[in-house]
Amino acid sequence: MSAVRLARIGAVVVMATGSASMACPDGARADDYSELLDILKAKGSLTQGEYRGLLAHHMQHVREAASASRPQYMPVQRHMATPTSAHAQMRTAMGNTVQPPGQIEIGGGMDPDYVLAQAQQAAASAQASAASAESTWLAAQHSMALGGGDSFVRMAKYEPGKGLTFKAGPININLSGFINGFYTYNSPAGGMPVAGGVSTGSSGFDSSALRNGLLPAGLILKLSTTQNGIDLAAVMGMYPGIDNAKNGAFNANTGGSPVGLGTAGIDFRQVYVTAGNKKWGTFKIGRDLGIFGGDAILDDATLLSVGSTGSNSAPGNTSLGRIGVGYVYADWIPQISYQSPTIKGFQGTIGILQPLDEFDFSGDDANGNAYSASSTQHSSPMIQGKVTYDFKIGGLSARIWASFLTQHQQNLTVSRTTTVSTALLEASGGIYNMATTTTADVAVNPGQTRGVTAEAGEIGTKLTYGPAQFVGYYYRGSGLGTTGLFFDGVASNGHKRASEGYYVQMMYNFTKKFKLVGSYGVSNLYLAPGESDPDLVRRNESEVGAAYYKMTDWLNLVAEYAHTSSAAHGPYKESDNSASGGMILLF
Repeated sequence: MSAVRLARIGAVVVMATGSASMACPDGARADDYSELLDILKAKGSLTQGEYRGLLAHHMQHVREAASASRPQYMPVQRHMATPTSAHAQMRTAMGNTVQPPGQIEIGGGMDPDYVLAQAQQAAASAQASAASAESTWLAAQHSMALGGGDSFVRMAKYEPGKGLTFKAGPININLSGFINGFYTYNSPAGGMPVAGGVSTGSSGFDSSALRNGLLPAGLILKLSTTQNGIDLAAVMGMYPGIDNAKNGAFNANTGGSPVGLGTAGIDFRQVYVTAGNKKWGTFKIGRDLGIFGGDAILDDATLLSVGSTGSNSAPGNTSLGRIGVGYVYADWIPQISYQSPTIKGFQGTIGILQPLDEFDFSGDDANGNAYSASSTQHSSPMIQGKVTYDFKIGGLSARIWASFLTQHQQNLTVSRTTTVSTALLEASGGIYNMATTTTADVAVNPGQTRGVTAEAGEIGTKLTYGPAQFVGYYYRGSGLGTTGLFFDGVASNGHKRASEGYYVQMMYNFTKKFKLVGSYGVSNLYLAPGESDPDLVRRNESEVGAAYYKMTDWLNLVAEYAHTSSAAHGPYKESDNSASGGMILLF
């Protein structure tokens, strides 16, 4: 091959590879990379210092590539080609000029081996510059946590109803919660007080309240990550109310105190950790919603409204919703539980939970004697378990669940009032009768220790077909009680009371924003063998109708009507009506 032909080939290779390695106009690498850094800085993904460092690092490679591509040999000034204006004006995206490869001898007198060596050197320099730019970009990706780095905190795409998620390297930080407020007007319909009833019908006075619904406000923090193939999460849920708190047996759930200088209550219901994966299942330890009755309350539409008010004249952190009028409150209980993987729609959960006391919720009769026994001794934990089955048939989505509960209640006692009359001889010769009253907790069977095993089971289903949804639920217990776990579950004679209840609920979404809900529920408590307490509650029931309008992804408007009634084993009954309107914001 002639020297002239070799020179021409070398010139083309030098100019092509040199321009590819530097920031030439019209889509060169330096333009793309520098503009990318500009975009990331404008979006706040890079700090000023990081932007300058990455840009300086890249521009150094550009300058080195440009310097390496300039030939050091000046050929004979004969038949010299003049650089084109395009080569003379080559610039990076940041405005730094880059010199063209220089003048090339194309008419003869130039060493062909030298031209080839220059071409090879320029090509190697271009390749090194491209590799350096790629390495720098990958380093930037890593720094911004796009590739798993941990130098930056960035926000995941927002999904309505799933809170705000921030990613700090391998850790997801999720913040979610809700705030609600309602104006509730309650009108008693009359009647006589029922021990253990949830109606306010016998109070005799209408009441107005600005209050929370069944949900208080809530702020839930969840930290999650994966380490050594194990999915880990830590959850802390704080649930404050908007009304004044009042100290009592139920702590933050005690009735409120609407007096000046009061403060709202804070209910730290959730504090737990989970560890596991989809293959082996998940373990949980800490305080969270109970297993038994959990689905019943989570599927209850009054969770987003008020339902039965409980005490409306002095509202506490929450209303009752359908608690005690369709199901027993699942409660927030310390627990160690295991949830299996989902296999063909089936999933199981089993756990040991903090044992709870048997509690005299209905109080004392006219003679000062308790209606129900109490227990504070526990040598074994409460055990709860559940099985769920999720499936679809055509357009129908369904869930069926069944669960159980068992706990041994030891050393049952009862509060009894004893009156002793003593005849005293007065100085005048008359006789004076002095009565001494003593109230104390004594064994249900004097001189004996008695215990019972409380048991309960439940079954429920949730069906969704297009815009319609149906929930049906039933429970039955022995020693379980009513309204709360182990409330009035054992009679004052030490025998267990049977209880059962159910609720049915229909929901229809007329549009994507507007829906109506109607529900009816009952909780029954039966007398124990050998018991005769005509004032004790036999039946709590309610009917609820509500309308929900979703203004935004966050904000829902709610209007509701509820009728609640209670009936005793004797002739006493009471009922009330309430109307509520307000809003709930969920994020």
